Amino acid sequence: MFFHPMDFLIIIAFALSLWAQFRVKGTFNKWAEVPTYSGMTGYEAARRMLDANGLHDVPIEPVPGSLTDHYDPIHRVVRLSEPVYYENSIAAVSVACHEVGHAIQHKVHYPMLTLRHNMFPVVNFASGVAPLLILAGLFFQQFSFLLGLGIIFFSAAVAFQLVTLPVEFNASNRARDVMVAEGFITNDEERGVAKVLNAAALTYVAAALISVLELLKYIMIFNNRNND
Repeated sequence: MFFHPMDFLIIIAFALSLWAQFRVKGTFNKWAEVPTYSGMTGYEAARRMLDANGLHDVPIEPVPGSLTDHYDPIHRVVRLSEPVYYENSIAAVSVACHEVGHAIQHKVHYPMLTLRHNMFPVVNFASGVAPLLILAGLFFQQFSFLLGLGIIFFSAAVAFQLVTLPVEFNASNRARDVMVAEGFITNDEERGVAKVLNAAALTYVAAALISVLELLKYIMIFNNRNND
């Protein structure tokens, strides 16, 4: 009843997402075994990058887990997973500097990051409501307006993911530029940095692709019902 031709593309995109997650872990683990020529740890690279951009007041905290690294814009703190915080590998320095890239975006009011922050409260609500409305609209065809309303809320969540893409790519570009300019890595090491950051970016691309395809599927179902 609910099978749709778009499901083929969604399954392919889902497989891509699984592959991307597998790849980012594999790439991180591979380059986590390669020490930086400078001997700099993830913490040291992040601290130097923050200080070089006038962010002396932004602290760096270690957090448990693997690939749990993030920048907290509310408390203005960079949180690095323990393997990144303490290790002096290509992977650790790459991830640490990427998160500092977000802190720099925050400082300079990078437009897409500002938009993302402003969207978050609405998207947080929409993400919880959209699945319920869409399911209700699919099950009860006489209430197609619920599907339409769910599509509107789901569109907000999709837009949030699309806005996230330039935010992530920009943070990686900032990280790579500073790492080379400040001598955190050598030119030979830049290839490893690129592999780590590109693998991470692919997970965001795959997630956004799935959401876009799902949105198109629901829109097509809604339009077909209205045309019947």
